[in-house]
Parts: sequence; structure tokens; C-alpha cells
Amino acid sequence: MTQATGQMIWRLPGMEEPLLHLRLTENDPWKPYTDCPEYMVPDKDDMSLGYPTFITLLKLKWQHVTA
Repeated sequence: MTQATGQMIWRLPGMEEPLLHLRLTENDPWKPYTDCPEYMVPDKDDMSLGYPTFITLLKLKWQHVTA
């Protein structure tokens, strides 16, 4: 996993279903975590999709943004 910090959001404005999205800076477009293999942590059967990535990136000081 690449050592960088960025921002994470679970639900983009207008989305009904939560999905983790990532970006490195405020000027970058949001991307689904699945489109960012350098930051993605494999999902586990007993956790929500994207949750292992979310927890790992929080520990690396990524910012959690709310819509």
C-alpha cells in the first residue's frame, strides 16, 4: 500500500447506497475505493465492503469527510 494521505467519503451527494470513495487532494475527483488498488485493502466476508480499507487509511491519518 502506498504511504500517502488523502480524504475518504462513504456516500457522495446524490448516492443512495454507501460506497467508500477516495481522493488525495480536495481538487481531485472522488474515485471508488475499488478503482484505487494502491490503497485498497482486501474486503472480508464478515465486514461491510470497503470497511477494511477505511480502517487502514484512518490509521494512516486519512481524513474522513462527511457529505
